[in-house]
Amino acid sequence: MTTTDTSTAIDRDDTDARSEVLATKDPGQRLGARRHSLGDSMINVGPVTHLAAERERLMNLEWKSFTVRQLGSTIGAELHGLDLRDELDDEVIEEIRRALFEFKVIFFRDQPLDPDQHVAFAARFGPLEIHPFIPSNTGRPELVRFEKSAETGGYENLWHHDVTWRETPSMGAVLHAIEVPPVGGDTLFCDMYAAYEGLSDEVKERIEGLTAMHDFLRAFGAQVPPERMDEMRELYPMAEHPVVVTHAGTGRKYLYVNRVFTSHIVGLSPEESAELLDLLCYQAETVEYQVRFSWRDDSIAFWDNRGAQHYASSDYWPQRRVMERASIMGDRPVA
Repeated sequence: MTTTDTSTAIDRDDTDARSEVLATKDPGQRLGARRHSLGDSMINVGPVTHLAAERERLMNLEWKSFTVRQLGSTIGAELHGLDLRDELDDEVIEEIRRALFEFKVIFFRDQPLDPDQHVAFAARFGPLEIHPFIPSNTGRPELVRFEKSAETGGYENLWHHDVTWRETPSMGAVLHAIEVPPVGGDTLFCDMYAAYEGLSDEVKERIEGLTAMHDFLRAFGAQVPPERMDEMRELYPMAEHPVVVTHAGTGRKYLYVNRVFTSHIVGLSPEESAELLDLLCYQAETVEYQVRFSWRDDSIAFWDNRGAQHYASSDYWPQRRVMERASIMGDRPVA
């Protein structure tokens, strides 16, 4: 009878296990309290610690006219206890404005506004724009109408501020859900203060004082007949805005470039401009800077078009989605 010596096999198994399992602690302990780049890419991993102070500040704000449910870390809140069809007192309007500036986007549920009521509410915050390139509600030209179906798909699924091709872009916008699909069609919003604050000191120094050109042709050029191109260009020349803007209502800095309307950064070579714009626009894709809103009929989103970018998810085709937007005129962006 032969006895098999298993000690060698056992030793080999132990050696393999020891060589494959190197971890003695969670990899997150190596990251500490700052983000780390992943190789040579723009991707960063690790805790987004600069959000903490703003998140806690927002959580401790107090409100008189409504209750607030904070949704994102530093962006987004639902306001409860208001009927926007009412003639709201000036004090209530100013508190809503304050909430808008603090949370960058605010949401309301169950607000069955008709077009006149929609326009009346938005107009409490300033004069309203007329958009030259998107069809309006036929009864109220101040209301841009986004009516999507199997024949007209959603195309707003890029991160952007609205109408930055204007010399004085929108201050904000009030979007009313008329009809939404049973699944999909969410809108995402990104905190562009956080996007700026999350940049390295080296990048902040690099972009200080830079300006960028914004052009309506990038998104709407195909709609302009050749015989009217000169007319439209005279009405809407390319607009030059700071890459980093100081918010008129908060005094804080935010990033102000986007992939839809920003054509190039002034004073840089095409290669340098493209590289830097790619880096800056990529910041809006950071999930920790975002909030996602799932629509129901008669929901409303009111966003600060300066401190926030937005992205309309186009995942509901061929379902029907109908929204109406009133945009509030703003001021010229300043560094």
